[in-house]
Amino acid sequence: MNYWLLTLTFLSVNLDFFFMLLFLLKKYDVVKVMIGYLLGNLIMLGVSYAVGKALLIFLPEWVLGILGILPIYLAFHDDDNQDRHHRSQILSVTLTYLSVCAGCNLSIFLPVLVGESAAHFLITLMFIGSLTILVVVVIKLIAQLPIVTSLMAKYGERLMKVCYVLIGLWVFWDSGLINHIIAFF
Repeated sequence: MNYWLLTLTFLSVNLDFFFMLLFLLKKYDVVKVMIGYLLGNLIMLGVSYAVGKALLIFLPEWVLGILGILPIYLAFHDDDNQDRHHRSQILSVTLTYLSVCAGCNLSIFLPVLVGESAAHFLITLMFIGSLTILVVVVIKLIAQLPIVTSLMAKYGERLMKVCYVLIGLWVFWDSGLINHIIAFF
């Protein structure tokens, strides 16, 4: 097992989500963000390991591009009060992570995890779990910088919505969904 490869894979797959963590940490409790993000990572690693080959055989990556609709929906769905009273913050973070990162996680972690034994996979889960917690702590510290706090207070909500839309559009594009739709016509 190559820890450098796992670290590079984790950072590259989650790089776009690090920006989203700034918004999520302003909106939700840090522990709940950490748990939701960790849960999302563990789900994606488990899916990549357990059924990744089957998904790639039966569901090509471009089909997973349909998940891009979820962050776009979140951008236009104003649910500030519902998040606090009707929905779990952990579930909101987990679903946001899965909608943003599912396609690339499956396609990137699948080849990295395919050859691992169950014992190595458990070690990988612990390693990636540790990286996930570390990233949340670092992003939380960055979010507390005065310039970041000022920008987030002034433009945070709008920037988050723009970011959700851009991520949704990127998921459509990166997965090949748009090319398949164009080819259909």
